[in-house]
Amino acid sequence: MSQREEKRAKFSAEESQKKFPVMILAVVLLLAGAAAYWFVASPGGSGQFVTAENGKVSIQLSEVTDGKAHYYSYRAGSSEVDFFLLKSRDGTVRAALDACDVCYKSGKGYRQEGDFMVCNNCNQKFQSDMINVIKGGCNPAPLTRTVENGQVVLLERELQAGQRYFPTQG
Repeated sequence: MSQREEKRAKFSAEESQKKFPVMILAVVLLLAGAAAYWFVASPGGSGQFVTAENGKVSIQLSEVTDGKAHYYSYRAGSSEVDFFLLKSRDGTVRAALDACDVCYKSGKGYRQEGDFMVCNNCNQKFQSDMINVIKGGCNPAPLTRTVENGQVVLLERELQAGQRYFPTQG
């Protein structure tokens, strides 16, 4: 190998070594960004935090009338109680914990697929217009709700009772 070829090989090796940390940093940043997106945007995860006033949690009805599941979290002691609201195709606003009696330990909740809520653990499908009607098993655990003055109103005591479905958080 000539002296010129040796220098070229050495230079190429040095350039590769300089690029390697940059590539690692790029991959780490890409993975961190993907993880952050998944955490924030994934259904069944923590949603918008809500608080109670006078024993009730109120959410604007106009936020949930588009037929899509809207996820919320309520802080109950050291737990975040996750739940969702949606207006089913029959025009009724539905409310349920993002958990069920069977799969709650997985902590995976539900996702929406058209007119169905689907358990992210066992993939069972539940018609959205049956939420709050059918209870138990892998059905989303229902929450009592009323509509008053343009607000969907939930009872704080039911959300607090829902702690049993969610692990205590540090």
